[in-house]
Amino acid sequence: VHRLVTYIFVYEDLTSLTCSTIIIWYFGGSFEKNVGTVKHCFLTLAFAVLSALLFLLLGTIVSRVSQVEDAKGFLPVAFAMLGVSSTRSQAKRTLFFGVRVPVVLVPWFLLSVAWFIPHSSLLGNLSGLLAGEAYGLGYCSCLDFPESVGSKLDQVFPFSLLKRIPGLKYIPGALAERRAFESS
Repeated sequence: VHRLVTYIFVYEDLTSLTCSTIIIWYFGGSFEKNVGTVKHCFLTLAFAVLSALLFLLLGTIVSRVSQVEDAKGFLPVAFAMLGVSSTRSQAKRTLFFGVRVPVVLVPWFLLSVAWFIPHSSLLGNLSGLLAGEAYGLGYCSCLDFPESVGSKLDQVFPFSLLKRIPGLKYIPGALAERRAFESS
């Protein structure tokens, strides 16, 4: 059961670790700014488990046809965050490598690019993207918790400790607090 979460910490080489680190920094950071640190941590675990379960389900079907690479690394969770961001985006179009494309297509283009990252599991990344889009479209609303809960969790350990670490950017759980934090 522990492997439903721990696979996100497994890397086979420095190249895949570097690619994942860049993706975590870029997509995870912007996702955290939108939801707050508490919800980001909770959704990271939830997306890891959802992606793993979907990978196992799809893997049984796909393995009959072709070889399936094990899911490892943070990319499935990053794709889940990207899926949420693209489905909930207010923008209709965005620039992608200099071309204006619909926002909802960007994760799918990036999925094809991620295919070339060494030791990256296409099925694992697809599972993460599908889990994130399902959440973004509201099919996993049971994972949402009120902002009041997020604000209360901001005050308890380990989040209260994270707030005090100098140089660490902690994003509050309540939308009003996040807006005040961004304006300062």
